[in-house]
Amino acid sequence: MSLKIRNLAIIAHVDHGKTTLVDQLLQAGGTYRDNQAQQERAMDSMDLEKEKGITIKAKNTAIHWEGYTINIVDTPGHADFGAEVERVMKMVDGVLLVVDASGGPQAQTRFVLRKAMQEGLKPIVVVNKIDRPLATPMKVHDQVLELLLDLDADEDQFNAPFCYGSARDGYFMDHPEDERKDCVPLLKKIIEHIPEPKADPDAPFLMLVSNIEWDDYVGRVAVGKVLGGSVKKGDTIFLLRQDGTKVQSKVMKTFTYSGLATADSEGCGAGGIVGIAAGIENVDIGETIAGSADQVPLPFVAIDPPTVSMQFSINDGPLAGKEGKHVTSRAIRERLMRELKTNISITVEDTELSGVFNVSARGAMQIAVLVEQMRREGFEVLVSRPVVIYRRDDHGKLLEPFETLYVEAPGDYTQGILKILMNRKGMMEHMDTEASGRVFIQAHIPTRGLIGFETELVNLTSGHGIMSHLFKEYGPHAGDIQNRTTGTLVSMDSGTATPYSLQMLEERGVLFVAPGDAVYEGMLVGENPRVGDLPVNPVKEKHLDNMRSSGKDKTSKLTPAIRFSLERAIEYIDADELVEATPQNIRLRKRILDANARKRAAKGPNVEDRSNRG
Repeated sequence: MSLKIRNLAIIAHVDHGKTTLVDQLLQAGGTYRDNQAQQERAMDSMDLEKEKGITIKAKNTAIHWEGYTINIVDTPGHADFGAEVERVMKMVDGVLLVVDASGGPQAQTRFVLRKAMQEGLKPIVVVNKIDRPLATPMKVHDQVLELLLDLDADEDQFNAPFCYGSARDGYFMDHPEDERKDCVPLLKKIIEHIPEPKADPDAPFLMLVSNIEWDDYVGRVAVGKVLGGSVKKGDTIFLLRQDGTKVQSKVMKTFTYSGLATADSEGCGAGGIVGIAAGIENVDIGETIAGSADQVPLPFVAIDPPTVSMQFSINDGPLAGKEGKHVTSRAIRERLMRELKTNISITVEDTELSGVFNVSARGAMQIAVLVEQMRREGFEVLVSRPVVIYRRDDHGKLLEPFETLYVEAPGDYTQGILKILMNRKGMMEHMDTEASGRVFIQAHIPTRGLIGFETELVNLTSGHGIMSHLFKEYGPHAGDIQNRTTGTLVSMDSGTATPYSLQMLEERGVLFVAPGDAVYEGMLVGENPRVGDLPVNPVKEKHLDNMRSSGKDKTSKLTPAIRFSLERAIEYIDADELVEATPQNIRLRKRILDANARKRAAKGPNVEDRSNRG
């Protein structure tokens, strides 16, 4: 029996046009009525995704075309969210690899494509943005074939069909010179080349949970591909856990995903993608749902280990509780544990200190996104600078994670980029210069060296530099890396910052606060060009007297204060500093707010404390 179902994931590097391509396929599949306004990047449903212009969570939809149901999973292109890609590979039978016609395959393209190859999935290559001025579709065609060879593709994968077009303008062709008309050539290729699901309609019901969603009425919804049999409301099912335990339950509701909506359905047959709500509160990604208790649990895809760790703690500053609703350690712990349910690449550990938790992930950006989500939900939290997760080999030698770094920038900045790499213990492996003058650099660098690298690159190249990176291996410790060459201006008083005092401080360095901002002792209010911390008073009032000044106060203007984004703040701080993230503000502060206590801590734990003697 032929199944008229095709399941595919769309994979690509950041900003190569995956989500825009889904928009076009939704339109081609008749998702929008003639009089309905089209949404741009419809699959980026989270606020953060819309703001940042990137996909963070893998999401699925379906289109119906000529009697076929095409289930599409939109995946993130950023390596920090790689686990989102890894887990959906079990849900699909093929992939659409989207590649920019001018940039060619990039670092993350290699990463996600390798995962698809390991699962034995067949790719269809879409060379996108061929309308761009520097597009070289045939050169990109050859680069993709080289990449497939590098990744040990089998013969079927290497003979992948190619499609050329522009997702933004809504046309795809079999060859770059063909007529630019519509999306039909791509849809035909999907039907022809993506294999139908390997699923047995006559077998007992079997499904691997690849995604978790939440419904306000029925709670947790387990999403996955039906590998055997079918499921409908009222069926008895068994949750088979990794540890061998089994939970019996009844299906309360089934959901199907079509267009932009999630709809209640009568059920789902073999090969389809379905959401099941069965009242099982703690069903997790990677577990198996079966129709009988004696079925064998399905294997789950291996997830790469986390390489970066950060500390989350309760806000213990003087302004704690004034802006957020959730400020207790219990609330923060519950929120982190809830994140674990849907994000399989994050780990959370309690520490010896009360109210402090270690959160490990793939990269600093992934943790920054979690902090940003918590801020918007009304949490107040302190986060530390990211530190890499070290290991030891069999001989007790210290190992640290290394990454392959890819940098693309105008040729004029090559010298500066190589200097930054050298300072961060990076080793250049390959350099290529294009006719347009752009330089491509490939380097081997410790993960520690990448923390803050992007900000330095953007500042050096005036925003023209692009970087991406991939975890490579654990290698011998590379030695000390100097992260920040400047000191800070630390407030020694609490109150409201005044224009009078900030005018005085402008000569000392760059300011992070503006007049009227709340300031407290131990808070970082600016950057000191020299190494070391400088205590300053940003709340000092002008001493009023009855002498008239010559009008200088009216004419002097303050330079606008630097406002840090969350990612920039996390990369900027040092080991003895923290970022205070609240729903309304991002503040930088010292771990120990009291200046005298900081001095005692700096001298070491054995120094006798004489501060309380009479």
